[in-house]
Amino acid sequence: MRRPVLIALAAVAGLVSTSLTAAAASADPPEQIVNGTFTSGHAPWWGTSNITLDSSGGQLCADIPGGTVNPWDVIIGQDNVPLVAGETYSYTFTASATPDKVGKALIQLPVDPWTQFLAANPLMTGTATGYSYTFTAPVSLPNAQVAFQIGGSASPWRLCLDDVSLKGGAEPEVYEPDTGPRVRVNQVGYLTRGPKNATVVTEATAALPWQLKNAGGSVVASGSSTPRGVDASSAQNVHSIDFSAYAVAGTGFTLVADGETSRPFDLAGNLYSGLRDDALKFFYTQRSGVEILDSLRPGYGRPAGHVGVAPNKGDTSVPCQPGVCDYSLDVSGGWYDAGDHGKYVVNGGISVFQLVNEFERGKWAATAQAFPDGQLNLPESGNGVPDILDEARWQLEFLLKMQVPAGKPLAGMAHHKIHDSEWTGLPLLPHLDDKQRELHPPSTAATLNLAAAAAQAARVYAPYDPAFAARNLAAARTAYAAAVAHPAILASPADGTGGGTYDDVEVSDEFYWAASELYLTTGESQYQAAVTGSPLHTADVWSSNGFGWQSLAALGRLDLATVPSALPGRAAVRASVVTGAEEYLAALAAHPYGVPYQPANNAYDWGSNSGIANNLVVLSAAYDITGRDRFADAVAQGADYLFGRNALNMSYVTGYGEANAHNQHSRWYAHQLNPELPNPPKGTLAGGPNSSIQDPLAQQKLTGCVGQFCYLDEIDSWSTNELTINWNAPLAWVAAFLAGQGDGASAPAPACKVTYTKHSQWNDGFNTQITVKNTGSTAVNGWTLRWSFLGAQSIDDIWSASATQSGATVSASNLPFNKVIAPGKSVTFGFVGDPASGPNPNPALFTLNGAACS
Repeated sequence: MRRPVLIALAAVAGLVSTSLTAAAASADPPEQIVNGTFTSGHAPWWGTSNITLDSSGGQLCADIPGGTVNPWDVIIGQDNVPLVAGETYSYTFTASATPDKVGKALIQLPVDPWTQFLAANPLMTGTATGYSYTFTAPVSLPNAQVAFQIGGSASPWRLCLDDVSLKGGAEPEVYEPDTGPRVRVNQVGYLTRGPKNATVVTEATAALPWQLKNAGGSVVASGSSTPRGVDASSAQNVHSIDFSAYAVAGTGFTLVADGETSRPFDLAGNLYSGLRDDALKFFYTQRSGVEILDSLRPGYGRPAGHVGVAPNKGDTSVPCQPGVCDYSLDVSGGWYDAGDHGKYVVNGGISVFQLVNEFERGKWAATAQAFPDGQLNLPESGNGVPDILDEARWQLEFLLKMQVPAGKPLAGMAHHKIHDSEWTGLPLLPHLDDKQRELHPPSTAATLNLAAAAAQAARVYAPYDPAFAARNLAAARTAYAAAVAHPAILASPADGTGGGTYDDVEVSDEFYWAASELYLTTGESQYQAAVTGSPLHTADVWSSNGFGWQSLAALGRLDLATVPSALPGRAAVRASVVTGAEEYLAALAAHPYGVPYQPANNAYDWGSNSGIANNLVVLSAAYDITGRDRFADAVAQGADYLFGRNALNMSYVTGYGEANAHNQHSRWYAHQLNPELPNPPKGTLAGGPNSSIQDPLAQQKLTGCVGQFCYLDEIDSWSTNELTINWNAPLAWVAAFLAGQGDGASAPAPACKVTYTKHSQWNDGFNTQITVKNTGSTAVNGWTLRWSFLGAQSIDDIWSASATQSGATVSASNLPFNKVIAPGKSVTFGFVGDPASGPNPNPALFTLNGAACS
């Protein structure tokens, strides 16, 4: 998550819209630009020292050098341009570029903080083209600056400008988003037997007829809408449509109501498995410190960033900010956090945790799908470890490197973040970043993020790499102890130069989360006491805004409710998750767009889409706990919002839906600024509506916006349209849940019952008996029973069955003499196992021939 760049807008009230529009005619308003036609040379225009201005041909031309990094490395400008507060100006110019280039056209304060009153990114081609913009000046200024920032190109090019004009008296331009048809649907589609809901924007107050049409245009279902009145989150009068009764798979359906036809969508099962993989593949292209192979991600290959190869200063030996420490650390690797090159422990902790949690869910959720080796097409694919764990390890290794070394002040704490000493501009590939990298002071929040993520990793990685698991557990213990010793070292809200602050004044939730993970992994009384003694253990932690990096108690609660353990009062913990999910169900039912999200005063948060996704995670957990269909249906319905059933009628996920966000803020997925660069990869979630609209472009276009309309699919709108690892992590989690729902039909009732009895346990072994009863009406002829241990437990010897084990998952199969289990009958087998280290709770899920048992 990014904070203001070098040229960020100061808080200025009254900024209105900027748009590509013809300037309104006026009664000969005065010209503010001196010599904009270049008929008498080019004074008072100026250029940076790396270009030569040439106006000999009646226009202003310059050869722009290649090899520059930032847009402001090459500038053509004019100073002392007067502006009058409240005046609306028309700004026009003609430009050509050879070859085609995107430049920045700015009218701004001429000194730091370079407040922008107009910011545009014209795509200039070999044909001289006129460009026209309007803006309203928020302040009176005698010396504004007109600037064309044209640096940042790897190769040289030529620019020519002419007819530059700035005149007042223009009509203010009101930004109007293109919202397409007024019937809003999930543009990806609906599970064939799942819930199917749509929203219609209309002036009608009485019910409207609707028709569902197939790809051939035939009406296959019809009905009447339900008026919902004015939706507070969009200020629109809306109706809802429920067409869940139609359950025939197909492609290219449309919904017709009030004379409008929706964008097309499908009805199918398995709609989300592709998204699950794409959302996870996003993390590979966010990797720092390694070449991204084009053979693995065609169109997204790039050199390794921040490995100390010029112009990089590199992450292999990073010093602290001045006065913070006397050492340097190798903090290479990890994921770039967002659209910049920073890496943050607080955001990295929750992100990697959710990936590992997505994998671990397979140990207790009957609908969880497998995450095999080779699934994500990674460099590590084929190593015998699930790809999702390979990807997560790339980030975990970085988190471990951020720990303060033994013998140093605050040993065991984690440095809060590492990023550039200054802000950089867009576009900028990681390997071209030439700024000094700096470690920022340790913080209690970062330390506890490390403790929680490492503790979780210790149990999950134990079956695959015991040494790595042990290293994580040691780091987690050390970090937690350091945080207890230093419970209030908080990140400074002023430490925002070159990267986001990620400041957090309340860390009791981090303590609760970290203690929960350490207890689940070790079973030790000290961590159990910290969990049950925390006021958060019995508090309502289910914010309507969703949990995130500043509010992590929900993560601890979710894992205590779902990960098997001997926690006293665990039933109440599980019940609390269901209670929270019921709150989100009520919010969803009350919302005309079916969203389980109700921010106070309708003020949408930065990254609101991730808050919605995290609320869907809670609903998913309630389904895993109870098996009640209404929770799974709510996850599917809530996802509709992300894929087009929203006020803007767009999917917020790149590559999914006919109209989708694809200009997310990023320095290297910057196609909007450089046609040679790609848009973000398919499966990238945009931040979404943000009522605070902190960036200059959003302030220019969205001032006064209501809720859902506080969003721009523009690369410069970093407060509404950034991509981040902690937004894609819950997207991947929810997509995996939905992928496991098949076509949306209810799960069949269990036809088997398993009794798992540990008769004894000693230091290096335990003795278990398992009874499998056929509670169905037909005989089982040949069986395989599967379950997963919590960590590195393994089977040493088994009788009355054969067994294989992959990671923590055991597959026990019949022998010839007990192949058949008649209805109402049982088979029994047993084994001696190795308990490894830590707790050894009974497994939470058993499946017989792929079907869940009770």
